[in-house]
Amino acid sequence: MPEQLPLRLVLASASPARRKILQAAGIEPDVLVSGVDESLVVTDRADELCLELARMKAQAVLTRLRPATEERTLVIGCDSVLELDGETFGKPADAADAEQRWRRMRGRSGVLHSGHCLIDVTAARRAEAVASTVVHFADISDEEIHTYVATGEPLAVAGAFTIDGLGGPFVQRIEGDPSTVIGLSLPLLRKLLADLDLRITDLWTKVSPGGQSVEPLG
Repeated sequence: MPEQLPLRLVLASASPARRKILQAAGIEPDVLVSGVDESLVVTDRADELCLELARMKAQAVLTRLRPATEERTLVIGCDSVLELDGETFGKPADAADAEQRWRRMRGRSGVLHSGHCLIDVTAARRAEAVASTVVHFADISDEEIHTYVATGEPLAVAGAFTIDGLGGPFVQRIEGDPSTVIGLSLPLLRKLLADLDLRITDLWTKVSPGGQSVEPLG
């Protein structure tokens, strides 16, 4: 049966933050970048947008996979957007766009939505959902905005901010799951796996003290 096979998780994302959060949770994914053109999806709903993009990313990687018969292959696609005043924001177009956005966000709150699409390739099943977290931004100065944008970090992430990098000091607090803001909700991943009759502990790996080898737990 598929559930008795060793599990392989393929992350359909180039995001180092998503890979890092999985690794910190004991999961070592394979990474295959989707190459999806995000401009193809047009909708006024932030939650619909991020979920559709997550689907597209997972499906794009799925078509390039050659699953092995001796393992159960899973693909996870994720996408994040920030909702502010009813508008949806992904990655800034350039530094000027990032600075303008931060002047609008500072001292205010927005909602970070992360869409997740998990496909069980072996069993031909899928589970998907959106996780949302309220983000309260600090009232930072123009100088702080300019200096932060100059690092380049805001240009590479949805909403033009991080909580696990240089942008952390500029986020006052959040209401919800921190991993959602990073781009991949671990509690939601656990639920999606359960929907596919799997446990997140089935994906745990153990690293030797020297960090040279990884072996499945259990």
